[in-house]
Amino acid sequence: MSDTKRSPARQGIQERTDSKGRPRYRGTAFDKRAKRHLFGPWTLHLAEARAWRVDAMARLQNGTLSADLGPTVREAVQRFLTGIDAGTIRDRSGHPYKPSTRRGYRRHLLGHTVPAFGASRLARLTRQDVQVWVDSLDGAPSTVRNAVTALRALYAWAIPRGLAQTNPTRDLRLPSGEKERDRIASPTEAAALVEALPPHDQALFGLAVDAGLRLGEILALRWEVIDLEGLTLRVERSWDASSRQFVKPKSKAGTRTVPIIDRLAMLLADHRVLTNHPTGGLLFESDRVPEQPVHPTPLRRRLYVAWREAKLEPLGLH
Repeated sequence: MSDTKRSPARQGIQERTDSKGRPRYRGTAFDKRAKRHLFGPWTLHLAEARAWRVDAMARLQNGTLSADLGPTVREAVQRFLTGIDAGTIRDRSGHPYKPSTRRGYRRHLLGHTVPAFGASRLARLTRQDVQVWVDSLDGAPSTVRNAVTALRALYAWAIPRGLAQTNPTRDLRLPSGEKERDRIASPTEAAALVEALPPHDQALFGLAVDAGLRLGEILALRWEVIDLEGLTLRVERSWDASSRQFVKPKSKAGTRTVPIIDRLAMLLADHRVLTNHPTGGLLFESDRVPEQPVHPTPLRRRLYVAWREAKLEPLGLH
């Protein structure tokens, strides 16, 4: 035993004899940050134990291995959700998460991730663990992908803070094959869809097909950002119907100036007349709640009813 301790080849190597009298070896490595030892697998060969030790010490040095057990998935999820709700944890662009994103992450992390991995250590999850979980998830491919996106966001936050060393959500095989939700309408079809709508809704749908705005951006528009003489409009915010809040775009590209084509300019001019020539305020204000836009659900229903009555195929607003 004294020779083993003095031998450099056996430094950091544990040795024992198995039931058949054969020597077994395993490497050890000390994590100074966590003040804990790491232990490799028992092997019949000293060289394998030494190789494990050398690799472990190198990974401890570069930060890709740790003896710190770290938080459980449940604990990490709670910290993450608390942080994004408070605005202290931000997205990769450095902006607070949008309310809709926060709700989606909360729904998927608490509804899918925590039930599957809650008691597991965040740093111990493997890609195999996550892939098996992905394969077991029920629901549409988009639901599965959204659940994985929430878990990826959790690891994107955890890894730079030393709560995990590797990201098990990389290179996963995810379901696909969903049909496209919407189609691209030709100019002729788009014009027919606009014409079939009630007058107060025509400008709204025109902003979607002729300016390419999302519904939340359309509902957040104020007359102050519409320049009918210069034929431009300015997108500066979006409406989140669930939280009933106006939110800023999550990227710089979301704030932009959009040209107004002649057809859209006529629709906006008509809409201004229909709404009694306002100089400010929302373009599409709710009749029930002042200073808030119309609600998307009855709006979509109204559009779809008009299109079906005109025997036209409905077109999504996104």
